Amino acid sequence: MKEGKGKRLFINEVATRDGFQMESRFIPTDDKIALIDRLGTLGYAKIEVTSFTSAKAIPALRDGEEVMQRIARRPGVVYTALVPNLRGAERALESRIGEFNVVMSASETHNLGNLRMTREQSFAQLAEVIALASQVGVPVNVSLSCVFGCPMEGEVPLAGVLEWIDRFAALQVQGVTLCDTTGMAFPTQVQAVCEAVMARYPGLQWTAHFHNTRGMGLANTVAAVEAGIERLDMSLGGIGGCPYAPGATGNVATEDVVHMLQCMGYDTGMDLDGLIAAASELEALVQHGLPSQVPRAGHRLTRHAPPADFNDIAARAHARRAKELNP
Repeated sequence: MKEGKGKRLFINEVATRDGFQMESRFIPTDDKIALIDRLGTLGYAKIEVTSFTSAKAIPALRDGEEVMQRIARRPGVVYTALVPNLRGAERALESRIGEFNVVMSASETHNLGNLRMTREQSFAQLAEVIALASQVGVPVNVSLSCVFGCPMEGEVPLAGVLEWIDRFAALQVQGVTLCDTTGMAFPTQVQAVCEAVMARYPGLQWTAHFHNTRGMGLANTVAAVEAGIERLDMSLGGIGGCPYAPGATGNVATEDVVHMLQCMGYDTGMDLDGLIAAASELEALVQHGLPSQVPRAGHRLTRHAPPADFNDIAARAHARRAKELNP
């Protein structure tokens, strides 16, 4: 395992889209805006604000336009959103979006279950969105789901993943996110896939997106970074999940991953104390406990007071030692 040696990594926040869409409680619009505005001050490269999907499909994000229009835009932060089709793209443009994030699955079964379309139908629809983005000068990122496995099909062949990347690259998208949508990835697989795609298209912006369903999210993150990935999706507090994978959890928690990477010597550009405070605010918003660890335990070198009777304990221990030395 390598030391970071100050290498710069770029952190993307997805809790406000990928996380909020899985919450049973609707997060009030003003609270969403306040949280996003706070996150914008913490050093993120990108924040996925919302989704321009139908309100019937994702009622938790039915206020997408208002949120996107009212947030404070911080210099250096890309404010992106999920854009499923041309109508969504038009709504997003009216809301001053900074990037289109388009999504389809590398698995046919997952794509049908999640998007109600075949992969070919999804690709045709997204190609229209990409064409519009090209006309208006908005960059496009493709989030390719189930790259590391499908809960219904099992293994997803790398050759098939590369074919879809080839087709999107031909449309001149800016970047591709490799999504471990259901937490099936493992570190050696992650390293192999990341190395293969980056060798094939070194000019694309590559992002890794890991869920922590089987507790391998942190290890997978390290594997991706050591393979050369510089951009990482994370979810504040670790919220989120997938409706098509029983037991699926959210993305790796932003504050946990940033803490780990900073300990390893990487430069994330992030304010860890600010993240921990934001996670506390998020817990109050969602009204349930969060799976992240660092907010509970603190930084690695967080100091704690010794027991209240520590001086007495020490005195007795030293007295016993003195008797042992001078019986």
